[in-house]
Amino acid sequence: MITRPEGGPRVVVGVDDSAGARGALSWAIGAARLRGLPLLVVHAAPLPPHVSAAGQLGCGVTEALRASGAELIARVLGDVCGGPPEGVDMTALALVGEPGAVLVRLAGDGDILVVGHGARGPFSRLLRPSVRLHCARRARATLVCVQTPSFDTLLERLAVQDESPGHVPGSRFRRLGRRLRHPL
Repeated sequence: MITRPEGGPRVVVGVDDSAGARGALSWAIGAARLRGLPLLVVHAAPLPPHVSAAGQLGCGVTEALRASGAELIARVLGDVCGGPPEGVDMTALALVGEPGAVLVRLAGDGDILVVGHGARGPFSRLLRPSVRLHCARRARATLVCVQTPSFDTLLERLAVQDESPGHVPGSRFRRLGRRLRHPL
């Protein structure tokens, strides 16, 4: 059982190797820094069905999943902020279990639970249930769902920054945006 430091609230964020998780982690780091709360970064890997059905829990599969999860957390932190964030008391956990259930169990009253909101089709949801919906139905914590901005939204933001004073008009990002929107 993971206890809260000194019983206070914290920001709990679930990560995987998706753009939505990177956006959620970025938002969670900012929220933890802004509010002065500790940050708990969690990756939960479900146990493969064939392993749980065979009862082979002691054969190193869980250790391999945890090690893989720890590497994933380090990689995602490196992608988002170049490593552990400055000025934030952070703890990282790589666990084995259904991601939604693990996050709901870790995030208690007073916590902020942050998850990404990805775009998946109905067939994908049949194979792998939505962590976001599981948390929305069962979490006691305040739930924040961070949607990944679309590529067009990112290009528009770059274009607006490009037109502001201090930026050179006609930068390569604007040209890239024009090329992508109006292919030859």
